Amino acid sequence: MPLIQITMGAGRTAEQKRELLSAISQAAHETTGTPLAAVRAWIVEVPADELMIAGETLAERQSAGNAH
Repeated sequence: MPLIQITMGAGRTAEQKRELLSAISQAAHETTGTPLAAVRAWIVEVPADELMIAGETLAERQSAGNAH
């Protein structure tokens, strides 16, 4: 049973997260042959003010229009 954790900065919509989880689950199913029902995937979101990218927090990047 694949266990897949995705850690990413907060700020995406529920629909975007659902699509990501679906695509990753499908890819794990197709590449490993594991039944889709046995694939586990989840997202851990890091608050935007607790993630730094090139000296800026994600919150700063998002407010400047340079998110993700």
